[in-house]
Amino acid sequence: MSDDDWKKVCSLDEIPCLGARRVERAKGPQVAVFRTADDEVHALLDRCPHRAGPLSQGIVFGRAVACPLHNWTIELATGCAREPDEGATPRFAVRLEGGAVFLRKSELDKLGTDFEPVRAGPCAHAC
Repeated sequence: MSDDDWKKVCSLDEIPCLGARRVERAKGPQVAVFRTADDEVHALLDRCPHRAGPLSQGIVFGRAVACPLHNWTIELATGCAREPDEGATPRFAVRLEGGAVFLRKSELDKLGTDFEPVRAGPCAHAC
């Protein structure tokens, strides 16, 4: 994919350390952009594979997030639930450049749009 397929969604500083920021989309659930203690950034559909809990409201630890509803642990790099739980949430490619966070437009337009949006708290608009 070309460089014009990337969309700036926020700056790294706008994502709390060990937290998340949500990116609104026209269709489907929002995208949760997570920041680890090591400033790694990962993006997942803001929807737990178990019961559609808002992952953006979960606790980030290491390279995983705990769903706030039933404490399922979801790996940030893969979107997969840790055993013994099963399932996965779609993940999005992330690019960091000059302190800015970019997601692929093509993925924002298509990935996970067949799911109902999760209704939980305010959502940050993309830059």
